[in-house]
Amino acid sequence: MNLKENYTELLSNIGFSGNDIQKNWLGLQKAYSHKSRHYHNLTHIKDMIECFEMYSDQIKSPNEILFSIFYHDYIYKSSKKDNELKSAEFALSILPENIQLDKTLVFDAICATQLHQYNSNEDINWLIDFDLKILARDWEDYKAYFEQIRKEYRIYPDFLYKPGRAKALKHFLENEFIFQTDEFRKLYEEKARTNIEKEILLLT
Repeated sequence: MNLKENYTELLSNIGFSGNDIQKNWLGLQKAYSHKSRHYHNLTHIKDMIECFEMYSDQIKSPNEILFSIFYHDYIYKSSKKDNELKSAEFALSILPENIQLDKTLVFDAICATQLHQYNSNEDINWLIDFDLKILARDWEDYKAYFEQIRKEYRIYPDFLYKPGRAKALKHFLENEFIFQTDEFRKLYEEKARTNIEKEILLLT
């Protein structure tokens, strides 16, 4: 199933009309395909949905989490610090009145992708881990990822970007765990820490 089919099926299941599904898909596609998007694009969404499909049997509110995946980076400007909040607000703004979706969960889930910290709702922890799985890729893929992030922040010169990026990465290492679910900690924690440590060395 491709991304549009995933999206269409989800919105159909939760109560969107055919016309609204098409209109919202075009909006989503346009937002994630903007020329400034080098990493936070449809490929990132596709990767997260592959994770979601692998672990969907662990998720109590799958429609809410899948909807949150589609919209968590809808608004993305590297110069802003409220992208997740704006994305969450936008996601709720397109929901029809009679929608079969827990709006509070969607809002909280999208906002949680800003800080990626442990949440009392396990579904949100899965979403956070899907978002961060890139950190545990093989080194060449990880390198491609941080080069894409650098392009998204190209408005900042190296003397500003490098210490800022290093600080953000060190924050991950300072936490007891990068990942929030036992499954991802077991599979990916060590690899993610190794990759982050290597990138920090390149930045300093």
